[in-house]
Amino acid sequence: MSELTIALTKGRILKETLPLLARAGIEPLEDMGASRKLVFPTSRAGVRLLILRGSDVPTYVQYGAADLGVSGKDTLMEHGGHGFYEPLDLKIARCKLMTAAEAGVPPRNGRIRVATKYVNVARRYYAEQGRQADIIKLYGAMELAPIMALADEIVDIVDTGNTLRANGLEPREAIAEISSRLIVNRVSMKTKHGAIQPLLDQLAAALEVPKAG
Repeated sequence: MSELTIALTKGRILKETLPLLARAGIEPLEDMGASRKLVFPTSRAGVRLLILRGSDVPTYVQYGAADLGVSGKDTLMEHGGHGFYEPLDLKIARCKLMTAAEAGVPPRNGRIRVATKYVNVARRYYAEQGRQADIIKLYGAMELAPIMALADEIVDIVDTGNTLRANGLEPREAIAEISSRLIVNRVSMKTKHGAIQPLLDQLAAALEVPKAG
């Protein structure tokens, strides 16, 4: 039987992915939260899990270092989606990718500055809107950029909006609805189809199982 490697995104997505994998019969043999390891054997023979930064999951799957992966749609949009299929919306870690700016400040006319870690997504979005935008790459604390006059707007993930409001910002335009997706390496889908397709079917079935409680 072909060994399958599944790359998982650490943090919130990992916490919401593990119960779904468990319903499909795949559980890590160790407590991931209590270990510094990055590779874990599972209860299913021939299946192992990798724990990665979210931005690295599509790269591992694209190049075949992992056969499958779980990644946020925002990360996939930024990556570009080359080298893999996206067969399942896991419907977990839901949020929105939005623009945001200082509350009560009207949109600025003409060329604007936009701070984001989603450089490719932002560039495409503003081009589609016909707006000229200089994109400034930041890795965190996006909310500071408008406050400190580094940028007029930001593009970021919005869940409750509380962080924006706490920093004097408000959400503006919705770019995309975000959830976590299962992705599969294109070559693996062919060469390991006998192992991957049953797993896809089991995960699809697990999505239909209502949560207890």
